[in-house]
Amino acid sequence: MNESSLGAKAAEEILTPAPETCAEAPDAAAEAAVEMETADAVRQEELIEEAHAEGASHRPATAEDVIACACEILAREAADISGDDVRRLRSLWLAVKPEPELDEEGQPTEEAVAEATRREEMFAAILTQIRDKRAAWTAEQEALRAANLARKNSIIDEIAALAEDTDNVNRTFPRYRELQDEFNAIGEVEPTEETAVWKRFQDARERFSDNLKINKELRDYDFKKNLDSKTLLLSEAEALADEEDVITAYRRMQELYNKWRQIGPVAKELRDEIWEKFSAARAVVSKRYQAHFEERKAREAEAEAAKTLLCEKVEAIDVAALKGFNAWEKATAEIQALQSEWREQGFASRKANRDLFGRFRAACDAFFAAKAEYFRNTREQLAANLAAKTALADEAEALKDSTDWSKAGARFVEMQQQWREIGPVAKRNSDAVWRRFMDACNHFFEQKKKAGSGRRSEENANLAAKRALVERLNALTPDMPRAELQEAIKAVQDEWQTIGHVPFREKDKVYEQYRARIDELRDGISNSRRRERREQFAGAVARMDGNGADRERDRLARVLEAKRSELRTLENNLGFLNAKSKSGNSLLRDLERKTERLREDIAEIAEKLKML
Repeated sequence: MNESSLGAKAAEEILTPAPETCAEAPDAAAEAAVEMETADAVRQEELIEEAHAEGASHRPATAEDVIACACEILAREAADISGDDVRRLRSLWLAVKPEPELDEEGQPTEEAVAEATRREEMFAAILTQIRDKRAAWTAEQEALRAANLARKNSIIDEIAALAEDTDNVNRTFPRYRELQDEFNAIGEVEPTEETAVWKRFQDARERFSDNLKINKELRDYDFKKNLDSKTLLLSEAEALADEEDVITAYRRMQELYNKWRQIGPVAKELRDEIWEKFSAARAVVSKRYQAHFEERKAREAEAEAAKTLLCEKVEAIDVAALKGFNAWEKATAEIQALQSEWREQGFASRKANRDLFGRFRAACDAFFAAKAEYFRNTREQLAANLAAKTALADEAEALKDSTDWSKAGARFVEMQQQWREIGPVAKRNSDAVWRRFMDACNHFFEQKKKAGSGRRSEENANLAAKRALVERLNALTPDMPRAELQEAIKAVQDEWQTIGHVPFREKDKVYEQYRARIDELRDGISNSRRRERREQFAGAVARMDGNGADRERDRLARVLEAKRSELRTLENNLGFLNAKSKSGNSLLRDLERKTERLREDIAEIAEKLKML
């Protein structure tokens, strides 16, 4: 075939649109958007995998760990630092940010505040250096990509000019080859420009190839070489359908697609066929990749719903309704359980996870701030009560030797009433100040008795007072709030101790009534506690795995055996005392009650073992 025939053939091909161009070059803006979305998805997947890995073995536990991690990132090459590194560092810092230690008064010490401030400033300085380093590198890369884009556009323009010079296209073929190599050797451009610049490059190459007037053998060789290269890529692309790692398959497919675009055209009659096969293989990988992310989104939605519920549970705790130390400690245990459950949940989407963590932490912080305020106020009240009772003890000691029995006695009764109206004091001070007051009261009334001033009437008044206390106990019920019931019992016991002697013939009777009623109320409290412990244990059993249940079963078996041994010892002692004593006494009653409690404990442990 001569050169003129080749020219005619080339002219014929110019009149027919290249099918490969139409199939492979989608709208530039749409392609760029898809690629940017894909890049974000890939990066997000990488971050999630990193977060899981860090959560398993490398999650920083202290502020020092986070600072060390920040220093390690700062030491990296700028190209190895990403914006996600900075965001992850900030999230980790918020999770472990040190709070100043509090002194005995609940206030942060100056040293603790200074140390917390020093760490905060150190972390902020390192984070600023990381950002500056990343920003400088990003600016360099943007400038480099802009230069690459300009160079690629220049090459495309030169190829287009060569293609227009149809008379000299044979002579310019070597230069055309050089330009192709130069184009492929140039680095990346902005992702939004990548598809558009490649499309222009492909169009220019095809126009040049269609105008090429070299001998048919050389032209066919060029088409065949391109076909062989694309066939190899097609084989590898089709094999990716069997790749187990969806992310790896997707990334490799992107690499194959980029290589495909760098290879020149094939013979016109094969362009549609080979592109459709490659596009079909690409679609298979893309669908698997999309399904993978849909599954992950479903998991994230479940985690988001679970974490939202945990936030609502913490926010639903009414701190204003918490009265007394027991109520606050119970609520604290509930918060700690919710925090443990939070750590067991998976990841929600990145934004939702960050927002939910902030919400959960804010709710927990608000609870513990309210708790600290309550305990601080309680300490102040306890101190005020101690001051008031100390003043009464001082006055009682100053008045205890008075012989003005009527006036001093009335004042002592008045002081005892004032004592009862003053609230509790700290346990470490309670016995000492109470003993001072009671010793002074007892001394005065003993001296008064010795003086023979109305001893019988005083004893009858004491008897009436003690009977009134028994009636107050009878008015209490076991179904009252536990803290309120315990405080009421304690108040009666304190008041009972302040009342002096009663007539001897009534002493045992009124004491038995008093002791029996207190025992009944305490039994009710004990039963309530046992029910709560049983419910808590049932909840714990529901959360146990097999190993945890086995360990708990072994522990309870050991406790059960110890309790049974203790019961046998008590029963032997009880039998000995019964044999020696024909009438009841306090020691015997105490042993009987202790034996009964042991039997209840054994029954409770046996029930727990059944639950396991």
